[in-house]
Amino acid sequence: MALLHLFSTVSPVLQCRIGVAHCNFSLRGEESGRDEAFVRDTCLSLGVDCHVRRFDTRKVSAARKKSIEETARILRYDFFEELCRESGYTRIATGHHVGDNAETMLFNLFRGTAVSGLKGIRTKHGSIIRPLLPFSRQEVKDYLVEKGIAWRTDRTNLDINYDRNFIRNRVIPLIEERFAHKLMPALQRMSEHAGELDEFIERHIDRLTAQHPGLDLNAGKLHIVTMLELTLFERKEILKRAFRVQGLSIDSRVLQRVTDLLGRQSGRSVPVGSGIVVVRKDGYLRFRPEESPAAIEQETPPGS
Repeated sequence: MALLHLFSTVSPVLQCRIGVAHCNFSLRGEESGRDEAFVRDTCLSLGVDCHVRRFDTRKVSAARKKSIEETARILRYDFFEELCRESGYTRIATGHHVGDNAETMLFNLFRGTAVSGLKGIRTKHGSIIRPLLPFSRQEVKDYLVEKGIAWRTDRTNLDINYDRNFIRNRVIPLIEERFAHKLMPALQRMSEHAGELDEFIERHIDRLTAQHPGLDLNAGKLHIVTMLELTLFERKEILKRAFRVQGLSIDSRVLQRVTDLLGRQSGRSVPVGSGIVVVRKDGYLRFRPEESPAAIEQETPPGS
C-alpha cells in the first residue's frame, strides 16, 4: 500500500503508467478473498489498473514437490513477467524493505550459502526494482499512519512454523534486544559488500573464460589442465557457472565431488541431477546426458 500510494503520487511527474498485480494464493479462505477485494477497491479509488490472478497454491506445491513459500514465489514472479509481456510494463516494483533483506541474508546464511547469498535482495535486478529497500518496516508503517492509508496484514506472517517468519519474529528481535540498532546497519553493509564482491567475481570469471577457449561453458566442456592451473576458488566458480548454464541447481556436496573429479582417472563420472552426469574423459570435464555412451563408470566410493 505504501509503494502503491507513493507511485500513484509521483507517476504524473515521472510520466509513467502504473498497474497493480495482486496474487490470491487461496491459502487463507475468506481472508484471502477480503484481501483481494481490498486491493481492487483501492485501485479503483486511485484510478489504477488492477490485475488479479488466483492460484491453487497447495495443489501446485504438491505437484512440483516444493514448499508453499517457494511455490508462491515462483508463481507470483511468473505472473509478473507475463503481465510485463502482455501489458507493456517495463518495470516490476516490489515493496521489500530493509527488514526483508535482513531476513533473506540470515535465511541464506542458515542454509549454508556462498558469498553470493549474502548479497541478499538487490535494489535493482533486471526489470525488478525495490524503491523501499533503504527503509525499515517501522518507517513504512509510520508513513501509512501519517498519510491515513489503510492496509491489511497477512496473519500467516506471524506463523513461526515458516523459517522466514521464525527469523523475523524470533531471531531478529532477540539479536536486536542484545545489540540495539546494530543488526540492520551491519547486515546492510554486508549485503552491499557481498554485492560488490559478487560483481567482481562475475567479471573475473568472464575474463577467465574469454581468455581460455578450453573453458567452453555453453558446450559443457572444461579443459582439465587449464582448470588445474586456476585456484580452487576459481575452479568452483567456473563449475557453478557451468551448472547454471546447464539449468542445474548447485549443491555444495555435488560441486565438491565434481571438483574432486579433476584429480581422478579418466572415465570417472559424477551424477549432477536432471539426468546429467559430469564425465572426466579425453582431458576434459564434460556435461553429458546420463544415458550417453560417454557417461559410463559411475563414480563409486573407495573400497565399494
